[in-house]
Amino acid sequence: MDMKKRIHLELRNLTPPDVKELVLDNCRSTGGEIEGLTEEFVNLELLSLINVGLFSVSNLPKLPKLKKLELSENRISGGLDVLAEKLPNLTHLNLSGNKLKDIDTLEPLKKLDSLKSLDLFNCEVTNLNDYRECVFTLLPQLTYLDGFDQEDKEASDSDAEVDGFDEDDEEEDEEDDDDDDDDEKEEDEEENRKGEKRKRETDDEGEEDDD
Repeated sequence: MDMKKRIHLELRNLTPPDVKELVLDNCRSTGGEIEGLTEEFVNLELLSLINVGLFSVSNLPKLPKLKKLELSENRISGGLDVLAEKLPNLTHLNLSGNKLKDIDTLEPLKKLDSLKSLDLFNCEVTNLNDYRECVFTLLPQLTYLDGFDQEDKEASDSDAEVDGFDEDDEEEDEEDDDDDDDDEKEEDEEENRKGEKRKRETDDEGEEDDD
């Protein structure tokens, strides 16, 4: 299936501004370029174009809210300057399995001030001497390269952050739920106590009438 048809299917009954995530993995790109994607996708936060035969990202539309871009398993060898121009808020970029051969190719990424995670697995550039040190020097804004920081600590929470998911928030929600449950239990117990008291008073009145 070609990319245009795939985008049409992914939209279903939505309009482009309604879409926050768009996964187009394994579809065909005519001429090795992105097609069918427009600037109407103004609220898009995640775009996945894994294994679609891309040679270039030159016609990528401006996507001001995009945070995560998956471009692994393509044939991109350069032209990354368009990413800085069109994706000002990008935080996660996956270029694994592309044709990137030297550090200079990554130079345009310096302009991506918000970029925190970059993946270059299975690119020739990873075979260079002092590859990791060179990339971290070139891109000081980076926190993680190929899933690890400068001290080789794994990026355990990076995906959660980009998806807008916060474990602390979930724990707080659970605590709130627990508090609500406790409140409901206390209310039930109070109602039971009142009910028992009313029953005792009714029984006492009945005994007085018998006398």
